[in-house]
Amino acid sequence: MRSSGHKGSKRLRALDLFHGAGGSSYGAKKAGVEIVAGIDRWHIAGQAYKQNFPETKVYTDDITSLSADRLRAAIGEIDLLLASPECTNHTCAKGGGERCEESKMTAFQVVRFAKAFRPRWIVVENVVQMKSWSRHPELLEELWGLGYYVKEEKLNAADFGVPQSRNRLFLLCSLTGEASAPAIIDQPYKLASSIIDLGADYRFTPLYNEHRAKATLERAERAISQLGPNNPFLIVYYGSDGSGGWQTLDRPLRTVTTLDRFAYVKPTKTGHMMRMLQPEELKLAMGFDKDYQLGVGSRRDKIKLMGNAVCPPVMESIVRTLC
Repeated sequence: MRSSGHKGSKRLRALDLFHGAGGSSYGAKKAGVEIVAGIDRWHIAGQAYKQNFPETKVYTDDITSLSADRLRAAIGEIDLLLASPECTNHTCAKGGGERCEESKMTAFQVVRFAKAFRPRWIVVENVVQMKSWSRHPELLEELWGLGYYVKEEKLNAADFGVPQSRNRLFLLCSLTGEASAPAIIDQPYKLASSIIDLGADYRFTPLYNEHRAKATLERAERAISQLGPNNPFLIVYYGSDGSGGWQTLDRPLRTVTTLDRFAYVKPTKTGHMMRMLQPEELKLAMGFDKDYQLGVGSRRDKIKLMGNAVCPPVMESIVRTLC
């Protein structure tokens, strides 16, 4: 491994574009990489990133107005470029709303920074729907044109020890030859039950009350009819769901989104009680360790940070294999 101009240093150096909660950086750091800088225009994400990467330079800027050449002069060479361009306008999470092409175009910032820094490796993460974007072939062509071997991989976080089923597209780019995808971990899936904090003093409310939506009760009743009245379960409280709106605890959690999506329902002597999953539980569902600090912003902000994040164990495995 090269020293990147730093005497005595043999650690790979990385820059994280669109860092969000820092999931990519967290995973790459666990793989032994030094994270030298991160960029994200959302100030809450910047605060969370600073909490967890205090030695890293954090730029809370619109990336389109940031000079890549000036940044290189400030932080030096990098070996690895991590990037998670804006994804909402690719995914079905947008619903029927109009897609913003300008937002999608942030993916081409990867090309701009790759030209300026010429890192050995690039990892781009996004929703799988990015492959159907009309300009996705152009993005690949530009990366190939810069000399990168580009390998597209759809990876499920559950295959890498994350207690969540989360499919994402990764572009693995290498200047050093063919890029290799990480191997799936040969071990049982981690289950949704592993993230539920049974000892915490979270507030429960009765499942059946006058304010509960009819659709919510229908989802819960489908679960009870399948599991019986004495087993806990999860329901999809907000957002659409094509699988009955509920799930058991003995499988990975369904995909965490930026919505306050999941409710935990448990039987009691006085009837079924429920509460929403909490940000600290969603943190574990994303594959962050307990030491990750989620101490900024509102509850809504914390859920958005987790819903937009990259699962660290997936990135750790990618970086160990690729680099």
